Amino acid sequence: MITAGDFRNGVTFEMDGNVLQVVEFQHVKPGKGAAFVRTKYKNVITGAVVERSFNPTDKFENAYIERRDMQYLYNDGDLYYFMDTETYEQMPINADKLSDGFKFVTENMIVKVLSYKGNVFGIEPPLFVVLTITETEPGVKGDTATNVTKAATVETGAVVRVPLFINEGEKIRIDTRTGEYLERAKE
Repeated sequence: MITAGDFRNGVTFEMDGNVLQVVEFQHVKPGKGAAFVRTKYKNVITGAVVERSFNPTDKFENAYIERRDMQYLYNDGDLYYFMDTETYEQMPINADKLSDGFKFVTENMIVKVLSYKGNVFGIEPPLFVVLTITETEPGVKGDTATNVTKAATVETGAVVRVPLFINEGEKIRIDTRTGEYLERAKE
């Protein structure tokens, strides 16, 4: 059991049959009246974010989310196949369980498969990936000093905004949480 007074960022708990994760919290002690905990939490299965205040003594069940490293193998229509790297067991996961960051995952990449009580509800790609640009407009000499960007398609088919001096065939580092170009990859 966990009380609302013990809330910290990242804590997962169960309330009304839903698995929730604390995104932000603030302990408030007004000059008049009882203290309370102002909380912003996210439903880890649906992704909905809600703000709510709790009494610090409110109790909730802890929710333990299992994160397993698995290797992405291939997709067949709406099913994406992952392999446990320890047991070599393959697991098909439906496309609706994949996050937006999955568009940066290539075959054979290691990802974290998230499950609660044996039910898979999401995939966490690596925070940063290195991908090759397959299509973009050619860079022009002298376009290195400006902060202008252009669209570039990477090997997975995702489109990323990159500086003008980046060309086809170059490897770049991408933040999968935001989908932003970070830098040229050092080989």
